[in-house]
Amino acid sequence: MIKKEIGIGLLIGLTANSIGFTLCVFIFSALSQQNLSFIETIKASLENDSFGSLIVLGAIPNLVAFFLFIKKNNIYRARGVLLATLIAAICIAISKFG
Repeated sequence: MIKKEIGIGLLIGLTANSIGFTLCVFIFSALSQQNLSFIETIKASLENDSFGSLIVLGAIPNLVAFFLFIKKNNIYRARGVLLATLIAAICIAISKFG
């Protein structure tokens, strides 16, 4: 039962992070003066070492999900969201130092 709740929280955290990341990429591609596409924006962020910033901004919805689960007293789901945020942090470390 506990593993299932953590798994649900992890799935929600990863989904929220990917939606937030996608929204950030779309916003930055719309604001760029070069009118870059989605993939071109990701490639440009990798070249400029700003890919980690996109992941960090994409993790903001995890904050909302985490506190929502805490407020509803779903502690194990909040742990899953925290685990998804930790995975995002590891991805940032890999993109910076890898």
